[in-house]
Amino acid sequence: MAEQPAPPSAAPHAPAPGAVPTVVVDDLHVVYRVYGGGGRGPAASALRRVVRRQSRPSLREVHAVRGVSFTAYRGEAIGLIGRNGSGKSTMLRAIAGLLPPDRGAVYTEGQPSLLGVNAALMNDLTGERNVTLGCLAMGMSPAEVKERFDGIVDFAGIGDFISLPMRTYSSGMAARLRFAIAAAKTHNVLMVDEALGTGDKQFRRKSERRIAELREEAGTVFLVSHSLDSVTATCSRAIWLDAGRIVMDGAAEEVVDAYSASVD
Repeated sequence: MAEQPAPPSAAPHAPAPGAVPTVVVDDLHVVYRVYGGGGRGPAASALRRVVRRQSRPSLREVHAVRGVSFTAYRGEAIGLIGRNGSGKSTMLRAIAGLLPPDRGAVYTEGQPSLLGVNAALMNDLTGERNVTLGCLAMGMSPAEVKERFDGIVDFAGIGDFISLPMRTYSSGMAARLRFAIAAAKTHNVLMVDEALGTGDKQFRRKSERRIAELREEAGTVFLVSHSLDSVTATCSRAIWLDAGRIVMDGAAEEVVDAYSASVD
């Protein structure tokens, strides 16, 4: 993929006076090391090594994030946009502490919470039990879980399915429940990966309102989404990534407009 040249407006984002940093990403590099190759499964790769008398699988490195630096501030909602494979989800996982930097560093206020469409819930347990376990895992007390339980279920809009195992849920229902659980608590840093793209228009509007509330409650929200309308409706700032590098960082509408013009 050809790299996008940085436009003149790609200067570092200027914070408001007195803004409090919550995340500092300093020259971040993330490299995946993939063993094997050729796009085949592990059995085929093992057989090929035997035939070729190779003692170990080949190693391929994927440089997913390349020298990214920025600072996020309390009260911001930041959209991350870019083509598939541009490094958006990888960067969130590095901020959450799930991927170690190959070079550079990430500094955060408190423990960031990453919510993704593929975030693990336990399929053999009921939605009710997953709500309880998810809230406890976020540090809520049993009393807080009981107090917020009905609101979580109502927000997710899954009705009587809450008493059924998660394996009976559609992908959209499961994603709505994940978001409802994560949004039940105020986070210093909340990262949402594509979850707003899984619901209907009514749920997306509720989610956008809840993200605005989380911002007002002094948190920072990151949103990865291919829905540019969701980014402009939800975020005050956007970062455009391409090939693991920042192309543009600024006001959400300006960055979305520039990105849209590049892909038209």
